[in-house]
Amino acid sequence: MASMRYVILQQDSDLRFVEMPSDYAYQLSALNLRLNKEIEKLTAAEVPSLPRAIAECDRLDLLLESLQITGGLDYINELEEAFSAIREENYPLISLLTEIRALQAQLEQWYEEEGQ
Repeated sequence: MASMRYVILQQDSDLRFVEMPSDYAYQLSALNLRLNKEIEKLTAAEVPSLPRAIAECDRLDLLLESLQITGGLDYINELEEAFSAIREENYPLISLLTEIRALQAQLEQWYEEEGQ
């Protein structure tokens, strides 16, 4: 069984728990920090709000039924969709999309290999 890590994201008082393959969790955390830094530079009218990565852990036992774990690929797909919908004219948004899509491709390959 593959080793997983959990990236905990916070937006206001909401928490989100993203399950990632251990070897890729740090990439999601780093990507999240970069996106949060760069999103302030965007000038488009419709810019998504992002949670902040606040922690990573190896084990996660959720005790409230209202909390859920989001799969890493599902979360990256949501990010890619949100950022590809931005109509930015002044900031090189393509660099952010490239980073998102690179992690997306790595996760797709990882899940494909794990499924075999």
